[in-house]
Amino acid sequence: MESLIILGSGPAGLTAAIYAARAGLSPLVVTGSLPGGLPTQLSAIENYPGFPQPKNAFELAEDMRQQAENLGARLHYGIATELRLQPHGPHTVRLDDGSELTCKALIVAVGSRHLELGLASEKALQNRGVSYCAVCDGALFRGQDVAVAGGAGDAPLIEALHLARLSPRVHLVCRHETLRGTPALRQRILDNPAIILHLNCAIAEIQDIRLGKVTAIVIRHKDSGERETVPCAAVFVAVGQAPNTAMLQGQLDLDPQGHIRLTSPHGTETSVPGVFAAGDCADPTYKQVVTAAATGCMAALDAIRSLADKG
Repeated sequence: MESLIILGSGPAGLTAAIYAARAGLSPLVVTGSLPGGLPTQLSAIENYPGFPQPKNAFELAEDMRQQAENLGARLHYGIATELRLQPHGPHTVRLDDGSELTCKALIVAVGSRHLELGLASEKALQNRGVSYCAVCDGALFRGQDVAVAGGAGDAPLIEALHLARLSPRVHLVCRHETLRGTPALRQRILDNPAIILHLNCAIAEIQDIRLGKVTAIVIRHKDSGERETVPCAAVFVAVGQAPNTAMLQGQLDLDPQGHIRLTSPHGTETSVPGVFAAGDCADPTYKQVVTAAATGCMAALDAIRSLADKG
């Protein structure tokens, strides 16, 4: 039986692993389907403390992983598919290969996933010009016009700025009347001549003109209802995130959006004693790398205290 299992290897999970490993627990980290978490899909991170220059997001995740392993954490590359939780443990984690692990304490740091527009044409054209990661796929459309479907927050602005280095025109379609996000990013968007703003608009359709790949988007102006066809080779969807907590239904107390509810605003314990949560899966508000790392630290310290209390 493991003393501590950590589900997820994003900033929250790896920070928890660093702290737990330093305490001598030799935690086992189940990486999940995206080792390093969603931040690895960004080109660079500018607001993580300690780096005067923008830090490559994948390199930051690798640095965290190496630090955790150097201190004694162990990584298992797999996906948790089912949990069986008991107050104060033991807890059972079933993996995608059919194996099972048990532990005395569990930290859930499973992160979040990208939301979709909900269009039939979006589904049909995924991986044919519809993408959810500009860093991953932007270079495939170098020299071609592209579009970004944006909601609130920094994500669509970061996507658009990355694509503006590759494409002559980036159509940023925002459903709000004004840009949302941090002031520095908003100003960079406004100062970039390659980025064309479509405010208070939504993408009503993604067209392929029977070519099997994206050729245009149809933009609906929310006030007038008018529609405008804009040629482009790709659409990058950045309309928000949802927590990866479907397997926790009926196991832990979740809010209506699926975020794990914590029993205290000053701690990380969940509705099941001995189970702790950190990062985006328990954060409906901030969703930043630095806050995920901070809650990973908190969850590890809470788990360490819980295990010590059990002797």
